[in-house]
Amino acid sequence: MKKTVKVVASMIENEHNEILCALRSPNMLIPNMWEFPGGKVEKDEDIYTAIVREIEEELRCKVEAKGLFHEHTHEYGTFIINLSVITCNIIEGIPVAAEHAKLIWLKRESLCSLKWAPADIPAVKKLMNGQ
Repeated sequence: MKKTVKVVASMIENEHNEILCALRSPNMLIPNMWEFPGGKVEKDEDIYTAIVREIEEELRCKVEAKGLFHEHTHEYGTFIINLSVITCNIIEGIPVAAEHAKLIWLKRESLCSLKWAPADIPAVKKLMNGQ
């Protein structure tokens, strides 16, 4: 049986209506693909606590979790990801690519120009449809 991993990702929008996109580094699983920043939910942690912790670790800034934007289960070759995309606001600091190769801010209509990690694609489509 494949292992299921519970993962959270952040949908962070700035005052210019741009979405924060993160490029996975070459040494990460699913390398060189774009994603919404986040990570694994730890044991006994809820998704909102997990996203605040993960963003602090990965982007070195503080966010406030606003609510669940999208939920999706994606099956990769050897494991399954249960992905919760959470709408977040930055409340302190500026995101830096501590673990990612690169961070960019993009308008919703430009999101399709990036090569997204498969698990993130349903949320990208939802954003591009103006939700």
